Amino acid sequence: MEVIFIKDLKNQGKKGQIKKVKDGYAENFLIKNGYAIVKNSENLKKLEQEKDKVAAENAEKKKQAEMLKKELEQVTLEFKVKTGEQDKVFGSISVKQIKDELKKKNYSIEKSQINLNDSISTLGFHHVKINLYPGVETTIKIHVIK
Repeated sequence: MEVIFIKDLKNQGKKGQIKKVKDGYAENFLIKNGYAIVKNSENLKKLEQEKDKVAAENAEKKKQAEMLKKELEQVTLEFKVKTGEQDKVFGSISVKQIKDELKKKNYSIEKSQINLNDSISTLGFHHVKINLYPGVETTIKIHVIK
């Protein structure tokens, strides 16, 4: 029997995948527990409609990410820090601080999207990458001043 998975099932199938399985397994486990439905023309149409809907949503999210990228490329965040002898910075700028500063400027960026390779612990300009969407990333400028 061929079934269409409607939920991910570890080591068996992913959502939207069509797979041939034994009749008893399909009826007594997959369908009964809501992991799959029987493959027929009606269910295939539903699957195609859902795939189209997801593709449209992803295209819209990517378009919004591209617009946000253009805005963020113009942004420069300023951080005022305390310094010691020879302008040595006390502490460093963290991902959380960058996220909070972006939030003040009405940008909703998660900490996981900010890619900070090395800690920012010197005065001057620094560049930080932000992953907005798979395949869409931008760089913002960080200006550390006394």
